[in-house]
Amino acid sequence: MSARMLAITLLATFTTLVAMPLSAGEAFDIGLSGSGTRIDAIVVEPTAKAAPTVVLVGGLHGNDASAAAVRAAVTAYEHRRSRPVRLLAVPVANPDAAALAFPPSGVAYRENAESHTLWRWLGSQAPDLVLIAGDDDAGLAAALATQTVADMGRIPAHRWSGSAANWVAELGPIARSDAHAELDRRRARSPRQLADALAVHYGHDFDQPLYINTIALIARARLGDVDDVRRLVEPYVDGSKDSLARPNALVMAGHIVFTELARRTGDARYIAAVRKVADLGFDAAGQMREAMPYHDQYSDSVFMGTAIVAQAAALTGERRYFDMADRHLRFMQQLVLRPDGLYRHQPLTDAAWGRGNGFAALGLALTLSELPQDHPGYAHALQSYRQLMAALLPLQTRDGLWRNVVDHPGAYPEFSGTAMIGFALQRGLAKGWITGRSYRQAVDQAWLAVNSRASSAGSFIDVCESTTRMTSLQGYLQRAAILGNDARGGAMAMLFATERMGAKAR
Repeated sequence: MSARMLAITLLATFTTLVAMPLSAGEAFDIGLSGSGTRIDAIVVEPTAKAAPTVVLVGGLHGNDASAAAVRAAVTAYEHRRSRPVRLLAVPVANPDAAALAFPPSGVAYRENAESHTLWRWLGSQAPDLVLIAGDDDAGLAAALATQTVADMGRIPAHRWSGSAANWVAELGPIARSDAHAELDRRRARSPRQLADALAVHYGHDFDQPLYINTIALIARARLGDVDDVRRLVEPYVDGSKDSLARPNALVMAGHIVFTELARRTGDARYIAAVRKVADLGFDAAGQMREAMPYHDQYSDSVFMGTAIVAQAAALTGERRYFDMADRHLRFMQQLVLRPDGLYRHQPLTDAAWGRGNGFAALGLALTLSELPQDHPGYAHALQSYRQLMAALLPLQTRDGLWRNVVDHPGAYPEFSGTAMIGFALQRGLAKGWITGRSYRQAVDQAWLAVNSRASSAGSFIDVCESTTRMTSLQGYLQRAAILGNDARGGAMAMLFATERMGAKAR
């Protein structure tokens, strides 16, 4: 071939490649089957931003012909010059060919894992139309069209012939689904609007001085409801009730509400309540103990035992409390900090439980906010915070969440841990502990995820239940995922939202 002909051939090849649309498909996990097999989805983005979303579902009875049809349709759509819809596809929704039922029953995702995974994922994505391949849809189309899907709304759905070539042409006009309209309404809320909506449902109970109640009360104080918060906690400072009558880590952390009120009112009684907890770290002779008590070796105590004693130091000016905060943090890290920068929940397993890492993130952020830079513990706490944020950053899902086991693909995306990590990122960016576009994008995505998965009625998608000492990874993977109202989820969402509001909330 002459040089001239070679040049013409290369030019023609280059021109053809440039004219072809780039492959737009991206695969990602959405859950696990009952046997632990990953369930994956594919997204192909549209050529227009305001395009409707369509989901193709196949493989409801295993990796069969319907799964092949969905894969072929995705491939064909990827290579279209014009893509009029945002395509989401789940080729094999039920890899184990388990029995399916919609809406799902049982404990998610411990029971009927495949049904729960598909149902809740479809609700959170809020598509405008679902097309289902195969001869038997297990009642999915009827359930989507008639039921409120994952507290979002109804989604039109029908059976699909499986024709890879013609499915787009057969769509016709696509109206916005009820679920999509609800998603848009949620995403339009400001942080203040979400916090105000949740404050109707959470932050009105302090019968027990626990951290969950406290976080919601702190958020309400940030929203301006200081007088009512003071009314709720008054029995614990006027002598009517003893806040340490039943001491444990959850109660210790519950005392941070008194720090908030001390700073807002100057009332010395609140400082005394905080000091009462901090003094638990010292023996009768005034010597520091090995660590703060009641930690039970949980990563939760990076928050529950560290922040409160650091706050006591800042309120009283007694440096020994800063020393105790530093000592407790290092003690806990010897037990639960993994070499990769993530935190195991407790030493019996290496599982990096989502909220367990959320507790570490929250504790480090709150402690760093108190430690003076000239204290020897400050540099260590800052390094620990940065190490955890760097370890968590690449584990955020494409939807902006962190999983219930943060480093296990397919583990369900968990709401409360995401809100806690989002708070820690927001605080770190504001304080200058972390910088850069990647962290700003991560916190923006986390906020979008939390705002999207929280209803104004106070319900949430996938808050992990209370979790004690699990002895295996499987135990953490199968912790119940709550769909509905949850005080823990509400408190953490309110905290993140008020932090997102900025300095005016503090």
